[in-house]
This record gives sequence, structure tokens and C-alpha cells, in this order.
Amino acid sequence: MTADAPVPDAPDADATRPVRVLLADDQDLVRAGFRIILETAPDVVVVGEARDGLEAVALAASTSPDVIVMDVEMPGIDGLEATRRLLEAAAPGGPAVLVLTTFGRGEYLFRALRAGASGFLLKTSSPEELIEAIAVVHRGDALLAPELTRRVVAAAIAEAVVPVIVPSPRLAALTDREREVLDRMATGCSNAEIARDLYLGEATVKTHVSNVLTKLGLRDRTAAVVFAYENGVVVPGDGHR
Repeated sequence: MTADAPVPDAPDADATRPVRVLLADDQDLVRAGFRIILETAPDVVVVGEARDGLEAVALAASTSPDVIVMDVEMPGIDGLEATRRLLEAAAPGGPAVLVLTTFGRGEYLFRALRAGASGFLLKTSSPEELIEAIAVVHRGDALLAPELTRRVVAAAIAEAVVPVIVPSPRLAALTDREREVLDRMATGCSNAEIARDLYLGEATVKTHVSNVLTKLGLRDRTAAVVFAYENGVVVPGDGHR
């Protein structure tokens, strides 16, 4: 290399290091199964296993995971309270919480969303879906399958688990198009589905989504779903006003 030749950029350490995962579930066999699955993924490393919510909080502080795979029903401090404590104490860019769930506990799931969880994963999901879910929440996206959004979040509102309140004044900052995008985000639509519905390009939809989150002061797409239901942007039942 000559003296004036350009020096290659150093690789981004965050982009090359594996995703650090903490598993929290009170069933030893479940955790062991997840560990075996994740050991097959070259870009994932399990940094700890917790048997209850309190242990999850402690291990998160000592192991600095990128993603916490959190069961809901655990002894002592359950996954909901653990999620709330973890994310209240976390610095910006802290861990994402992926909640393990079933369809049957709508109230629990909505409370997990309100606590700041980045998404849900059904316990009947495949190994490939678990690995992909971890990648999704790690890169800052929300994991909300449409069937979970519609059946769980809307059901929770309809049962008055979280009553609709007077709409936030922050909604006034949104343009009409951004309001349409928020409406569809709240019903579980992907960017591709929003683009098709509103006759927009996906890059344009991505920009609108980013603007919605910024203007409303929301962490991610999951928080946008909670905000939309709590503020009456969408109505339980048909999912749209």
C-alpha cells in the first residue's frame, strides 16, 4: 500500500458481533430447548438464563443482553413486572423484550405492550420464527403479527382493560397521511400492506412511519399500536374509525 492510498474503514463492531440473548422462563426444559435452537444460529449467543422475573432483572444488569426472551407467567415477579422494571431502568438503546405468549391472555399481552415490550412470539412458533423474531426486535422493529394485534389488543380495549381516554394533543402534529399510516399500523399492517392500501411506495411509507414515531415521541411500532388504541385512533371491532 502506498503512503497516500486510502485506509479501509474499520468494521462496525456492533454490526459484526452476535446478538446477545437472555432467556427468562421458569421451565427448565423450555429454556434448554430455546438454547439448543439459538445455538444453531451463527449470529446469536445466549448470555444467561433466568427462572423468574427478579432473576431476569438481575441478569440483564450483569450480562447486558440485546434481546430478552421473556415468558409472562413466572413465580415471584412475573414477566410483565420484569419488563416494566427493565425498560424503566434501561438507557436509550437498551435491550428489547420479546414476550412469549399464547392467544388466551389478552389482558396480559396488552399490559406487556404498555410496559414497553417490542413484540410477541407464540409458543407454538417454529425454531426459524424464534430466530427471526430475535433479529427483528434487535434491529429496532416491532414484532406484531396482525392476528395478535387484532385479537389481543382490540379485545383488551373492548373489555375495558385500558379505557380509551381523551385523545392526546400530540395527534394534532400528524398530517392527514401520517394519521392514515398510524391507523393502519395499529391494525397490524406491514409497510408493504400500508403501501398497497394507500397507493404509496414502501420507502415513502417507511418515512411516514418514522415521522409518526418521532412526532408522537414513541419508541417503536409496538408503542404506536398502544398509543393508537388508547387514544381512539382505531376502534375495537373493525379496527378502523
